[in-house]
Amino acid sequence: MGDLPLDINIQEPRWDQSTFLGRARHFFTVTDPRNLLLSGDQLEASRNIVQNYRAGVATPGLTEDQLWRAKYVYDSAFHPDTGEKVVLIGRMSAQVPMNMTITGCMLTFYRKTPTVVFWQWVNQSFNAIVNYSNRSGDAPITVRQLGTAYVSATTGAVATALGLKSLTKHLPPLVGRFVPFAAVAAANCINIPLMRQRELQVGIPVTDEAGQRLGHSVTAAKQGIFQVVISRIGMAIPAMAIPPVIMNALEKKDFLKRRPWLGAPLQVGLVGFCLVFATPLCCALFPQRSSIHVTRLEPELRAEIQAQNPSIDVVYYNKGL
Repeated sequence: MGDLPLDINIQEPRWDQSTFLGRARHFFTVTDPRNLLLSGDQLEASRNIVQNYRAGVATPGLTEDQLWRAKYVYDSAFHPDTGEKVVLIGRMSAQVPMNMTITGCMLTFYRKTPTVVFWQWVNQSFNAIVNYSNRSGDAPITVRQLGTAYVSATTGAVATALGLKSLTKHLPPLVGRFVPFAAVAAANCINIPLMRQRELQVGIPVTDEAGQRLGHSVTAAKQGIFQVVISRIGMAIPAMAIPPVIMNALEKKDFLKRRPWLGAPLQVGLVGFCLVFATPLCCALFPQRSSIHVTRLEPELRAEIQAQNPSIDVVYYNKGL
């Protein structure tokens, strides 16, 4: 068996990202919770394989499938722009186990104000970590900016939850069960832009098709953040809309009335089942490497790009997750 050829493009995902199916297969791999069980040595070994291959050195005896596996292990744990290792709960592979626990508890303990406040705070704290860990670009953000964004986003989420709770307390119980979803949807519109405010101030890197950096664009950052907000809300819909309906029906049955302690684990399990599919499928709504037409960029950046290479019509950027 000969050495592995060096012309495999591991800068891009293994599957065609111009199709929803290709993006879905990619994100089913990236969000696989089993990646969380990998040791630090396994992550470093995968990083070395990927970095060596990109430098033109193939590990002896490495097969193509092993190369792609190393790439996806690397992508699951390291930031694509900065190259830094992402904190464990900030990785996309932690989305299903973390969200199934937090969302399940939000949907179970929604009746009393203290538990609403606590679980909304936990959820937005987790979201803040995820949003920062999966930001686009490599521009640094100060501790003060990070703290301000976190406090603002968490306060907004808790206020939204409490406001909606007070508005629905005289409505049927089923309506009250959807308060956590409405709060999460509204909070995503607050949390994500705030945690990624640095991108809205200085822009994110845009490149040509070959990956050559051309500059930074605030317009691309706005488009990317909007796409992420839509994906996150879509991600929450099945997990926060289907279990309440099922649980509302089950709680009227004698089985759960005699075993009320089963309510929370059953709800968490239902949420987890929904998230296993919703997380990768909603991540796949938009390409990770998104594009924007040069004519839509800021005038200064557009002029600079056209002066350097008039043939470039479209530029590319990492939208974040």
